[in-house]
Amino acid sequence: MDPSCLRALLSQQHGVVSRRQLLHAGLTDNDIARLLRRKELARVHSGVYVDHTGPLSWLQRAWAAILFYWPAALCDDSALVVSGLRGVDPAGPIQIAVDEERRVIRKEGVRIRRVTRLATLVQPNRTPPRMRLEHALLGSASRAADDAHAIAMLADACQQRRTTPARLLHALGAHPNLPRRAFLAEVLADVASGAYSLLEHRYLTRVERPHGLPTAKRQRRVRPGRTSAYRDVEYLRLSAVVELDGRLGHEETLDRWDDLDRDIESVLEGDTTMRLGWRQVLDSCRAALVVARLLKALGWTEDPKPCGPGCPIAVAPGPSSGGTPAAGAENPPAPAADRLPEAV
Repeated sequence: MDPSCLRALLSQQHGVVSRRQLLHAGLTDNDIARLLRRKELARVHSGVYVDHTGPLSWLQRAWAAILFYWPAALCDDSALVVSGLRGVDPAGPIQIAVDEERRVIRKEGVRIRRVTRLATLVQPNRTPPRMRLEHALLGSASRAADDAHAIAMLADACQQRRTTPARLLHALGAHPNLPRRAFLAEVLADVASGAYSLLEHRYLTRVERPHGLPTAKRQRRVRPGRTSAYRDVEYLRLSAVVELDGRLGHEETLDRWDDLDRDIESVLEGDTTMRLGWRQVLDSCRAALVVARLLKALGWTEDPKPCGPGCPIAVAPGPSSGGTPAAGAENPPAPAADRLPEAV
C-alpha cells in the first residue's frame, strides 16, 4: 500500500481506520499487527484502530463508533454536533443509527438507534456520515426532556436558518413511530400553515382555564388604523391583551414591525399587551402566574388558583385586593411582557 494513501485515509477520518478499510487498501493482518506493535496504531474497538495511544477526541470516538457498526451514521444530537448546529451539547454517548433489521451488540459510550430505511435518511458522502438535519432534529426533539425543550430545539434550528417548519413536517412523514410524534406533527402543521390555533388552544386549556383566570374574548376584530387586526386573547374589562406568537424561526423584519405597531396601537388605546410564545405557554403554570400578576395590577380583584399539586400559584405572592399593598402598587407597573423570555 502506498503510505500516502494511508495517511490520506487517516486524515479524512481524524486518525481512525477499520480493519476492513486497511485490508481493502492492500494491507494484510500481519501488516496491521506490525503497526500495532510499533504503536503506530492502537485498538479502539475490535477491528477499529486510531493512529495514537492517547485519549480520543469526540470526533475520533464518533468515527470509531461508525466504523465498528458500519454501515451506520451519526444520528440525533451527534449528527447535529457535526452539522454545526449551535447550542447542542456534545456530552454523553455517541448516537449511531443502524438499519432496523440489524441485531448489533452494545458498546459502552455508544447509543444505538435502529431506523427503518436508514439509507434514505442519511448523507453517506459527508464526513463523518450522518443523518440528514431534519431527521436528526426530529429524533432529538422526540427524546427531549419535555415538550418545551422539544419546541425550543426545533425553534433554534429554524432561527439559525438551517431548516423550516415545512421541511421538518415533510421529514416527519418518514417516522411513523417516533416518540412525541403527534405533538410535533400538530405544532409543525400549525406553524407551516401560517396559523397558530394549536398555541391558542393550549393557552386556553392549560393556562387560562386550569388556573382560574378571567374568561377572555378571542380573535376580536379591531381597526387600530386603516387596516383590520385580530387580537388573540383580550381581557376586555381589564384592557389587557395577550398575543400568542407561534412562529419558530426568523421572520421578515416588516412582519415583526407589524407586531410592534399593533402593540403600540394597543397602548395608545389604553390596553396593555403581553406577547407569549411556545416556551411560555408550555410552561403553563409560570405563564398563568405572570398573566395573573398583570391582570391584578390592572384591577382584577380575584385570585388565580393552582391547577394541581406543585403549581407555583399555590404559594406565589402577588398583587391582591387586601393586605398591605406592594411597593409601587399605587402606580401600576409597566407591562410585564418585556420581562418575559423572548418568544420562541
